[in-house]
Amino acid sequence: MIRPVALFIPCYVDQLAPEVGMASVRVLERAGCEVSYESEQTCCGQPFLNMGEASAAANLAERHLRQFEGHETIVCPSGSCVATVRNRYGELGIGLDEADRVQRRNTFELGEFLVRELGTTSLGARFEHRVAVLPSCHGLRELGLGSPSELPGASEPAPIDILLDAVAGLVRVPSDRDECCGFGGMFAVKFPEVSARMGRARLREWADAGAEYVTSTDVSCLLHLDGLRRREGYGPQPIHLAEILAAGDDA
Repeated sequence: MIRPVALFIPCYVDQLAPEVGMASVRVLERAGCEVSYESEQTCCGQPFLNMGEASAAANLAERHLRQFEGHETIVCPSGSCVATVRNRYGELGIGLDEADRVQRRNTFELGEFLVRELGTTSLGARFEHRVAVLPSCHGLRELGLGSPSELPGASEPAPIDILLDAVAGLVRVPSDRDECCGFGGMFAVKFPEVSARMGRARLREWADAGAEYVTSTDVSCLLHLDGLRRREGYGPQPIHLAEILAAGDDA
């Protein structure tokens, strides 16, 4: 059965990495979804929440909910934007009636939606490279997309790991570390030296392990790492999960 899905595109994908949005469409269609796009959508409010600008964030949050009103399923190639909608709108007093709560619950990160909602683990992708994984902080610690190292006990496997393990030719580079890459939204603006040092440490680890690419569910983290990689001259090339899953035999 074809499942209708509304695509929620983060600002930085729209402005800086539109290829991730296009890859997300190809992946969702390959998974049997009918994808629609609300052309008037804009920021979900996350940057303003991070800056403490509650009034501006609330206006954008309310607008976001109205833009996607009536859609049963909303999918986004960003864990941080999904975490904002699902977990943080309530802090603003937005999206608290039953219809909005349902809409917020039914807003999914792309990998989460494929594995946990559709039960899809293989999309016929081929990507013959060594790939490291950056579990984004929002995905790991706010959406439960994996097991953060600071919490004891087992949890569900990370959807991104399940999807990558099903990609033909891909070798996943293991890592015991799951700390922040140093982006952290406004953190990178307020503390650029610390942010860059954290990013360089991750790049060095992956480079030493022989990773050719590093992937994640968040373009913002990948853009941060790409800037450091270009400046420092070492580290794997960042690529979003959707781009790997959309890859074919020529990858």
